Order: sequence, then C-alpha cells, then structure tokens
Amino acid sequence: MTYSYFPGCTLKNKASDLDKYARISAEALGFTLEEITDWQCCGGEYPLGTNEVASKLPSVRALANARDKGQDLVTLCSACYNVIKQTNDAVQNDENTSFKVNNYLKEDGIEYHGETKVLHYLEILRDVVGWDNVKKAVKNPLTGKKIGAYYGCLLLRPGKVLQLDDAENPQLIEDFIKAIGATPVIYAQRNECCGAYTMFEDESIPKNRSQKILANAEEMGADFLVTSCPLCRYNLIKNKGDSKLDVIYFTELLAEALGLKEAK
Repeated sequence: MTYSYFPGCTLKNKASDLDKYARISAEALGFTLEEITDWQCCGGEYPLGTNEVASKLPSVRALANARDKGQDLVTLCSACYNVIKQTNDAVQNDENTSFKVNNYLKEDGIEYHGETKVLHYLEILRDVVGWDNVKKAVKNPLTGKKIGAYYGCLLLRPGKVLQLDDAENPQLIEDFIKAIGATPVIYAQRNECCGAYTMFEDESIPKNRSQKILANAEEMGADFLVTSCPLCRYNLIKNKGDSKLDVIYFTELLAEALGLKEAK
C-alpha cells in the first residue's frame, strides 16, 4: 500500500533520522511512503485566529495533492500531524475557512473540501499493519529495555479533532514499545507539555517542564524516552540538566527491532 507522505521541514535536517528509519521500516512492513511534490512548511503551529487563512494554505495544498492521487496523507512529526489534521477539520466543518481557503487557491486550480484522511505513522502500525504483525517482523527484540513513551501535547490534543488516542490515558506508544519487545514505563508526565513554545517568553518554563518530565520518567525506572516530536526531543535534551535519560525517535527503535539499523 502506498501513502502520500508529508515529511515537514525538520525531518529534512535536524530530524533526518526520524524520516530515514520510517521509510526503510515502512518498506519492510509492506507499505510505501511517497513524498508529495513541492510541499511547503505547515507552519509548525495551528493558527487559532479564525480569520487566519494564509498559513493554512500549505496544509491544504498537501491535502489536495494526496486527494488527487487517491491516497491518505501520512505524517511523522507531531507538529505537522497536529497542524494538517486541524486544518483538514476546519475545511470540513467551518464554512468561513472553507470559503476563504478555496477563494485563495482557485487561481491555482485547486478546490478542496476535506476529502483526504490524515494519518500518523503510528496509526498505520496500529490499524493497518497491526501490532501482531509488527511483532512477527521483529528480528532484534529490545528485550530488557524499559522505555518511557513521551507524547507531549501536539500528538494528542485537541482530542476531539485528532482522535489519535485517549488524550488523558494514551496507550498507542506503549503498545508500540511492547510490539518491539521492550517494556513500557508508565509515568505521570508522559502526556504533559514540555513547554517548548514558551521558550521565547521565558526560558525557565521549558527548562523546568523538561526537567520535571525527565525526573518523573527516571524515577519510574525508564532507561530512555521515545517520541515522535522533533521539537520535544530538542527541548528535552537541551534542558536535561543532570538527567541521564536520552530521548530517541520511535522510528529508530522500530528500525533497530526490525534489524534494519546499521551498527554504530
């Protein structure tokens, strides 16, 4: 099965491992990520102003591109997933947004009304491949590893729109951790915001938030954390202080478990 793929800006530089390991793991599991052409940055943050339309246009162009190919649109980055799926929902359900977006794009010959299904890569593993089949494909199980899932806020909220998992008690990444042979560590801060978007207002906020998250995970016995958000990973590592925990992209662990990751 082939999916239209929106990598986003960060996966082309700082988060290249998130992208690279996702692609090779997908092929091993029986699906293909076909990068859409001429994609533009999603903006990294969904605009809350109802009259803000221009920043939604890159997402709509990507959605229309996937629609025209008859494919679902897949993302990896939590921020891209959040922005694109919220934009798709707005075009589907808000007449003002739909009218303005299509008015802007008509000169490009694009008309879009929310026809595309937006998926996160983890949803494909859960709902299409299935955890049992992921387990069967594992060649190098991460037995003995105690891993804390770090969701952050963008992957889960707003819950009514994203509908990826229960925003208060998610299980998606924990199920992924079990599928690759490791043991998930449940800790209270796993779905709390790391504070990254507040760093320009007050650097102490993301510092304190990150250290609280890491300390909680370490206290509960985690060997390291796993995430799908490049901004969260950067923020947690930058502000880790005395914490010994590393933060790793879930696709890197997947590739390692599947026997696809090169030896260091």
